[in-house]
Amino acid sequence: MARRTRERILDTALTMFNAQGEPNVTTNHIADELEISPGNLYYHFRNKDDIVEHLFTAYEARMDQALAVPADRLPNLEDVWLQLHLVFECMWDYRFLYRDLVDILSRNRKLKLHFARMLNRAATSANDVLKGLAEASILRSGPAEIRAIAENVLLITTFWLNFNAVRNARPDPDPEDLSQGIHQVMLLIAPFLRDAERAHLTTLAQAYRR
Repeated sequence: MARRTRERILDTALTMFNAQGEPNVTTNHIADELEISPGNLYYHFRNKDDIVEHLFTAYEARMDQALAVPADRLPNLEDVWLQLHLVFECMWDYRFLYRDLVDILSRNRKLKLHFARMLNRAATSANDVLKGLAEASILRSGPAEIRAIAENVLLITTFWLNFNAVRNARPDPDPEDLSQGIHQVMLLIAPFLRDAERAHLTTLAQAYRR
C-alpha cells in the first residue's frame, strides 16, 4: 500500500508539473489532488525537491536507454530515426524538466550536475552514431564535422520545446512540436549523406512534417 501511494504521488506530480509548470505546483497541491494529507505525502518524500529528484532519476534511466547505440554492428539511418523518436518521447513525458530547466537546475546543484552528465552522454552517443555512419560509408564527413553535427543535434534537441513555445507565442508545448523537432534534427545530417542515403533520410523525415 505504501509503495502504491508513493507511485501515485510521483505519477500525479509528473502530470501536474507537465500541465502547470513545476514552480506553480506545491506539495499541498499534489496532496489535494490525491486527496491525502500533506503529512502522508511527507511520509514518502521530504519535500518537492525530493519528488523532482525521484522523477529525474526515472527520466535519466529512460534517457540512457534511448541513447543506447548498437553494440554489435554499425548504425544505420533507421537507428537515427529510432533514437530520436525515443529521445523526444522521453522529453515529452518529462517535459516539465525542459519547460522549467533553468529554474529547476538553479535551485538544485545535484540535478544540475546530473543533467550536465546526461548531456555529455547524449553528446557521446550522437558522436558515436555519426562516426558509425561515417565508417559505414553512409555519412561523408570528418571528425571535426562530426563533432559539430553532434553538438548541433544536442543543442536543438535540448531546447526545441522552449524554442517552439516562444516562436509560437504559447506557454505550453504541443505534441506536434516533437514531430517538427525530429524532422529538424534528422535534416541536420542530410547534407552530409550520400545521394541514396540522403533520399532515404528525406523519406523518413517526411513522416514528421506538418
